[in-house]
Amino acid sequence: MAQSFQFVCGGCAHTIEAWDEGNPYYIDDDGKKQYAYHPSDKRDLCIGNDSPHLCLSCKKEFMADSEAPITACPKCKSSEIVDKMELAGKSCPYCKAGVFGDPIPFAIS
Repeated sequence: MAQSFQFVCGGCAHTIEAWDEGNPYYIDDDGKKQYAYHPSDKRDLCIGNDSPHLCLSCKKEFMADSEAPITACPKCKSSEIVDKMELAGKSCPYCKAGVFGDPIPFAIS
């Protein structure tokens, strides 16, 4: 079962939603990445996870592959990137004044 959480900035109330399991994937017979979300029977084939990330410098949202980790934002090259599930306590790139609060349970899949 996957759960979604919201992270709300205490300064500007900007809200970001994140799912706790990311985007698990496997490689199909054609060599293409295929996502297998709960409750797919293909989950046992998964070899990696594309996790939603946020750049705290330029606000770029992007996916980071667990099998090909990156350490810098693909847009601005800043090293201030964070997995969206780890936003609690991080500075808000939208208002530059507040921080994101603890995760608030939002939905279940």
